Amino acid sequence: MREESETNMQLTVNGKQIELELQTVQELVQHYGLKEAHVVAEVNGEIIDRAIWEDHQLEPGAKIELVHFVGGG
Repeated sequence: MREESETNMQLTVNGKQIELELQTVQELVQHYGLKEAHVVAEVNGEIIDRAIWEDHQLEPGAKIELVHFVGGG
């Protein structure tokens, strides 16, 4: 049986369940190494304004979609 860390939080990110130790949308985007200017973040069906990512607290069980735009032709 797997023990869960008291500081880790279970989240669903782009359809995959993960367990991470972080608190905000900004920390999540940084965790994945994404360029913030090219990412849209949706938490529980609500698009989160990039200006408040560092203040937007994630809650256990949150469903998050990170859309990373890539240029090209």
